[in-house]
Amino acid sequence: MSQPIYLDYAATTPVDPEVARQMADCLTLTGTFGNPASTSHGFGWDAQEKVEIARAQVAALLNVDVREIIWTSGATESDNLAIKGVMAGSSRRHIVTSAIEHKAVLDTCAFLESSGVEVTYLTPDSSGIITAQQLSAALRPDTALVSLMHANNEIGVLNDIDALGTICRDAGVLFHVDAAQSVGKLPLDLASLPVDLLSLSAHKFYGPKGIGALYIRRNPGFALEPQIHGGGHEFGFRSGTLATHQIVGLGAAAKLAQEHLANEVPRLTALRQRLLSHLSQIPGSHLNGDPQRRLPGIVNVSFEAVDGETLMNALAGIAVSNGSACTSATVEPSFVLTAIGVPRELALGALRISVGRFTSEADIDAAGQEIADVVGRLRS
Repeated sequence: MSQPIYLDYAATTPVDPEVARQMADCLTLTGTFGNPASTSHGFGWDAQEKVEIARAQVAALLNVDVREIIWTSGATESDNLAIKGVMAGSSRRHIVTSAIEHKAVLDTCAFLESSGVEVTYLTPDSSGIITAQQLSAALRPDTALVSLMHANNEIGVLNDIDALGTICRDAGVLFHVDAAQSVGKLPLDLASLPVDLLSLSAHKFYGPKGIGALYIRRNPGFALEPQIHGGGHEFGFRSGTLATHQIVGLGAAAKLAQEHLANEVPRLTALRQRLLSHLSQIPGSHLNGDPQRRLPGIVNVSFEAVDGETLMNALAGIAVSNGSACTSATVEPSFVLTAIGVPRELALGALRISVGRFTSEADIDAAGQEIADVVGRLRS
């Protein structure tokens, strides 16, 4: 049996071969394997140089100062550091977020609620977007932080972080953005965007798993309490021995993303539209989320009278995902889809299909045909 066509790039991406090559050069005795904190010999100096080159590559992708990039284990840790770190250093006790954030944000906010922090959860409109008017109405004198994602991980819809950040800046409230799904896939110029903190993960744009970064705006600075102590690494924000090979991988992925953006955005948008043209021919199919304000590469679609879990398992030729949370006894619809008003039956029949750097038109055509065939077979 041939390998299924991979259409789950929103979950993770394969490491680009060039990224893997540069990472491999940092693992063995003949490579740059040293501890970047070892300042007494050349092995450590070489590793430190690689780390700083990678920091500059990530900073260039976001158009920020290199001192504003802090290494973490991924966007989940970055979200935790941003939210907990701000609240630990602030006398204000109110956070604004949304009901469709990633669990890394929602669970962190729930944890802080248990210690007396108040959290307002905004409900997006039916297209999946948080409006500037909603945010403005939710801000209070004691609001310390707003945490809203740029691109939703399930439906791919984009928030206007420029408009949302401007409201926060005018109100004197810090603005954190989870950009795990958009960094490396859309241009992001943080020098001109009113964003104070931004989370990213390497494995979402062809880098390795287990490494990410947090952008922390320096000018003007603000209090951010570290959550991991023990050595004062990363300007004191995140202690721990740096994983040179993973950091080099993130830097290489950022450099490749910057080089590919101009061509990849229109190419992936065309692939997405090609896929939608196939799916729209299936009776009873529904696109979830705003049809225009979305990432180039994510499609979330529901099919009437079809269970999404059954459909996903029946698609032997393609690798996709659904938004359902499976437990031992039941399958519940995606909380993102229910929050934007998708009926339970349609939410249970949803698939998330995401394309990427190594997806071809032939892959899209084959996937569209297989989904149509399987939906028809299941309905009959």
